[in-house]
Amino acid sequence: GVGKTTIARAVYEKIACQFEACCFLDNVKEEFSACGAVHMQETLLSRILNEKVQSLGTLDRGYRMILKRLQMKKVLIVLDDVDDLFQIETLLGKQHSFGGGSRIIITTRDKLVLSRADAIYSPKVLSGDGALELFSQYAFRTKQPKRDYDPLSSRAVRYAQGLPLAL
Repeated sequence: GVGKTTIARAVYEKIACQFEACCFLDNVKEEFSACGAVHMQETLLSRILNEKVQSLGTLDRGYRMILKRLQMKKVLIVLDDVDDLFQIETLLGKQHSFGGGSRIIITTRDKLVLSRADAIYSPKVLSGDGALELFSQYAFRTKQPKRDYDPLSSRAVRYAQGLPLAL
């Protein structure tokens, strides 16, 4: 992809210290399929509260505990690789009622999942010049490729198709 997870992780690392409680949930789609919704609620609560939470039993009990334990806290929650609105509602409730200043970051390939989002950031692939500059900074520690490496650098940039992580 274009680096949605990498961007979300960088933002999380930079601003996490500004919140009472934080949680970065990786691969939400995969984890929901493998472990189930109740387990994901337990994981969210365990990570954000820094204590083991288990045996919630039902989604409803999970909702109530999330609401009770987080409703007045300023939280930062990142849900990475979400593919269904149900996943968001399971983890955050239908109406998120966290403390003032809380932030929720969601990465997804499906824009419909973000239908209720306050703001959407869509990262773009790099243009040819931007991609070549990024590649050169990492490969040569300069803004332009070394003369002898021009053709090879151009080939590498074309192959990466403007994806920053591939560069």
